[in-house]
Amino acid sequence: MLNDQAVEQEIQEKGLTAPRVTVDHIFSMMNRVSFFFSQPAGTTSTFCHAYLDQKFYLATGHSACVSPENFDAELGRTIAERNVREQVSKRLWELEGYRLYAQLNGEKPIT
Repeated sequence: MLNDQAVEQEIQEKGLTAPRVTVDHIFSMMNRVSFFFSQPAGTTSTFCHAYLDQKFYLATGHSACVSPENFDAELGRTIAERNVREQVSKRLWELEGYRLYAQLNGEKPIT
């Protein structure tokens, strides 16, 4: 399976130069994402909520274990964050792709 960097390299090697969303752009957007954690009392579930610029909700990641004896809050946060980062990356590609599409097709922003 190709990762984003491998796809970017292939695009560059093929000289595909039309306007597009780049890996670097998505990476810079990821740096603007904030993560907030929650764990409902009495559960082994951990949630990680991701927001762009601390305001625009993007996605929620989740982790849980079956046995309370196996629950580790730090590990739960790590797994929930990993899960949400995958979702956030996909969401940013979609949102930024649509933004570029609208721009290239002369669509005006909603006011």
